[in-house]
Formats: sequence, structure tokens, C-alpha cells
Amino acid sequence: MVHRIKQFLFKNFYHSFAWTYDFIAELVSIGRWNEWIQSILPDIQGKCILEIGHGPGHLQELLMHEKRIIIGLDESRQMGRLTKRRLGSAGHFKFNLTRARAQSLPFVENTFDTVFSTFPTEYISDVQTLSAVNRVLHKDGRLIVLPAAWITGQKILDKIAASLFKITGQTPAFSAGIVSEQIKSQFEKAGFKTEFKTKVLNSSIVLIVIAGKPAGIQYLDCQLKT
Repeated sequence: MVHRIKQFLFKNFYHSFAWTYDFIAELVSIGRWNEWIQSILPDIQGKCILEIGHGPGHLQELLMHEKRIIIGLDESRQMGRLTKRRLGSAGHFKFNLTRARAQSLPFVENTFDTVFSTFPTEYISDVQTLSAVNRVLHKDGRLIVLPAAWITGQKILDKIAASLFKITGQTPAFSAGIVSEQIKSQFEKAGFKTEFKTKVLNSSIVLIVIAGKPAGIQYLDCQLKT
């Protein structure tokens, strides 16, 4: 029952109530949300980049300033609208946004240097998602995921925020080590070689997963499947 309630809340959070996303994210993280998601940026490599679950488009906007081919994918039509609005307000009128499910990525194989996702829901460990990511990555590309954050501050607001994050699942009840082992098992079954690192940020810790494919040939073109 709890799982069904959480699924219902997340579905509406990303769809009907997508316009509340930024406010809620900043509220429950006590202003740390953007710092958390930006912590993944140094690990994004290469020319052709795909973000799965771009949400309201904060990282899409930041990456648009770089000389890369950036594609954002999200299943939510509402999130797509928010991102288009954000990019347009920032003066970016040429962008690549795709509405699709992560389990069925609409791109040809060997397209991307990096595929990344921040705070994805359970779909990121779905066998179909990992198979699709494996297919569209270059042979030496990698999947970067920021699955969770832990608020470690001892102030009363920090403790309240930490409790809220446990309820939503953004902060698992287990330690980073245990979560890493669970993800490692899921990702390596799909053929990825995984490593993990944690970053300490403003009385909090984020976990970053780096899942790479065996070294191989690079392809330099980004293509959408037609």
C-alpha cells in the first residue's frame, strides 16, 4: 500500500503538479537541490550527451553553454514544457528535447559518450532501461547516475529534511555502502562495470554511480532515430 501511494504521488509530482517541482525540491532539501544535481557535472564527458529524466531542465540549461550536443529525454509532457520555457527564457531557442520512456530510447546504437540521470525513480534499474542505455552508448561510453543524497547536518531543519527524504525514497534508509552494493548488482547484470564515489556538500553527502562499458571504438556522430 505504501509503495502504491508513493507511486501515485511521484506520478502526479512529475506530471499534473510538475509546476511545483522546483519549489518542493528546494523546500525538502533546504536549498541544496541544485548543488546536489550540479555535483554530477564534472563526471560528464565527451561530445554527445543524453540526460534521462531532465525534469524542469536545470542541467540542460547549464550544459547548453558548452560546445556539446546535448539531448534531454523525459516521459513527462509537463516537464518538457517547463524545460522549453526555461531554455527560452535563457535565450536558448535551439535545443534537443525528446519525450520518451527510458526503457525504449529513440536513438541509434553507439550514439552517446555519456548518459546521465539525477535522482531517477526505480526505472533506472529496470532491465529494459539498462539494456537501452547499453545500446545507445559508445563502446567506451558511460552511464552516470546520482541516485541518492543524505543530509548529515544536525540542525533541526536538517533533521526534518532528512526525515522527509527517507519518506520519499531520495535518501534510502541504508548506508551509501549498502545502496552501492545493490546498484552494483543490478548494473553489472546488465554488463556495466561500476564504480562509486561520494561527495560531501554543505552538510550532506551525494552518491554518484559511474557505470562504464568495456573500452572500444568511438563514434563521433549524434543521431536521432527516424
